[in-house]
Amino acid sequence: MLNSLADFNIKPFKTPLWLANPHIQTILPKFTMADAPSYRRALFLDSLNESEVAYDFYDAAESKPDPGKRYKTPIVVLFHGLEGSSQSHYARTLGHYVHAQGWHYVVAHFRSCGGTRVNGSVFYEAGDSFEVHHTLAYLTKRYESVYAVGTSLGGNVLAKYMGEYGDDALCNAASIISAPLELASSSMAMDKLLGRRIYTPYLLNPIINKALEYALSDEELAGIKASRRLSDFDHAFTAPRHGYRSKNDYYRQASAMPHLIGIKKPTMIVTALDDPFLGIIPSQADVSNKVLLCETKHGGHIGFINWKNKKINSDWMPEASLSFFKNLHG
Repeated sequence: MLNSLADFNIKPFKTPLWLANPHIQTILPKFTMADAPSYRRALFLDSLNESEVAYDFYDAAESKPDPGKRYKTPIVVLFHGLEGSSQSHYARTLGHYVHAQGWHYVVAHFRSCGGTRVNGSVFYEAGDSFEVHHTLAYLTKRYESVYAVGTSLGGNVLAKYMGEYGDDALCNAASIISAPLELASSSMAMDKLLGRRIYTPYLLNPIINKALEYALSDEELAGIKASRRLSDFDHAFTAPRHGYRSKNDYYRQASAMPHLIGIKKPTMIVTALDDPFLGIIPSQADVSNKVLLCETKHGGHIGFINWKNKKINSDWMPEASLSFFKNLHG
């Protein structure tokens, strides 16, 4: 068991030159990863008691505990990225890896994701740390040990939660992967040429189509239809829907970066320096002594793929996270 984060050495990420391109790292896993695990779905109300959210479990081989008792085998909960789900490539990869280690696994979907509908006016946004707390409160009542992974937008929410709640954070430890922890600069990165041409349509179109399924004000409808960038959508819909004055106010208040110094429980932040989705990334001076920063030269956005046994392999990310958790768990 780790006495301090300095005792933990993460396995370096290495990939052959022909896989080192950040866009290959980002895009290729969507087409090469394993099929989804055989999930067990459960629906529960969100923190506002308005909308049902989906929890997709991949259970370990452990008998159901007696009434009033909790599962002794740890569980890893994933908070997914923008418009992600339990079907996302990184969710599938992590699920298979966690299950192979004999641990429980669950993807906790944000509102409107994973096939559920929103019944209130609130959808999901990058700063909703109370929803993370609500999810972890449910899990800690049923599992003795809970470890959390957050990817991309889910990583920002989880990191913000860890900093805001400090000692009261309900998970034992967290692993933050490819997270835009400073949202304004990440928005600017996405507005660059390749971001606009390659990634914005892939991310923006599903969000717009989903929003159009709900009752919208005339102002929202006009703003959404005119959106050409994610920041346009955030200004027209995400920010006003969730009580922010503008996209700039949203990015400022929802960013995890200012809260990283308040983290009190072990947290690992993994960032690829070639990630096309990210802007400003944290330095050691930005984080508490409970945070381990791991920067890799390559990896793209939630990619971290290499070549093993003559095929694409994506185990580095789940292996790094589970190794971190297991060293803490003892």
